[in-house]
Amino acid sequence: MATRASLTKNQAKVLDRLEAASAPLSAYTLLDQLRPDGFRAPLQVYRALDGLIDAGFVHRLESMNAFVACCEPHDHNHRMIAFAICDKCGHVAEFSDEEIGRRLDAWVGANGFAANRAVIEFRGTCANCAKAAA
Repeated sequence: MATRASLTKNQAKVLDRLEAASAPLSAYTLLDQLRPDGFRAPLQVYRALDGLIDAGFVHRLESMNAFVACCEPHDHNHRMIAFAICDKCGHVAEFSDEEIGRRLDAWVGANGFAANRAVIEFRGTCANCAKAAA
């Protein structure tokens, strides 16, 4: 598994921005935020994101086409990741469970499908927003 020390300069800057963000960020939002740091083209951001995803530091939220820093960096043995995304404030909670991952792998395999990964996204309202609305 990669360590933070092994990241490129651009990967470290992108990861810093994602870790400081209160909600998922798109690649173009990252580019806008990183222009003062010398980022000039979307390709710089996408290359950094690809490396961070491969290293287990970042996840792509499929439904939002946006990125979040992993709550806890991990390797690709965690193939089943679930996210709870608040539609009001944008907060993202990450969940990974090896037993659930194994059960899903068994179900998918029993149906003749070879999965590389699974991303499950729950959309709704987080506890803080629900409490504020009450």
